[in-house]
Amino acid sequence: MGNLSVESIYSNEPVRVRRFPKPWKLLGSGNYAAVFFHPDYADYAVKVYAPGRPGLQEEAEVYRRLGNHHSYSECYYAGSNFLLLKRLNGVTFYNCIKRGIPITDQAIEDIDSALEYARSRQLHPHDVHGKNVMIHNGRGLIVDVSDFLKQEDCSMWKDFKKAYYRLYRPIASRWLFPVPAIMLEAVRKGYQLWRRRRKK
Repeated sequence: MGNLSVESIYSNEPVRVRRFPKPWKLLGSGNYAAVFFHPDYADYAVKVYAPGRPGLQEEAEVYRRLGNHHSYSECYYAGSNFLLLKRLNGVTFYNCIKRGIPITDQAIEDIDSALEYARSRQLHPHDVHGKNVMIHNGRGLIVDVSDFLKQEDCSMWKDFKKAYYRLYRPIASRWLFPVPAIMLEAVRKGYQLWRRRRKK
């Protein structure tokens, strides 16, 4: 993919995509890489790692262990700085809250089931949060497995579920509304700070 520039500025923030060629479309970006698709090949996604960011071979190994599972993507090919993946369609939980789209109990249960499946494949789910899970036709999908080989405990999904059942669900059952991005980012930053302090 010529004329592409993906940069990692801060290790704990999403990479920045400076430019990419037309007619490619940017699907999203995380702390290691950005994900693109081509309109002529809409069933595929290309995850391009930023220079200097580790983890490509580890992520390929995660997909090898996961095999074919309906809640995960699949890796068709691993290049020197990219992965060719099955494209998953849907809306992230983060964007559901941002746009006022309901998150279903079934989607939450699907994520729980998919994480149990990953554990059965000798993986250790890590970094599972609202930007890394999606809903499609009411069902839950996990779109980022890049940290599933890490061994330390991660409570992000448990924390998200607590917020879902204690806060989101009671409110959304009566009144579903879009939450401004600035408010969501403030919550995200506050949660990151709280997690850092809890680890001390």
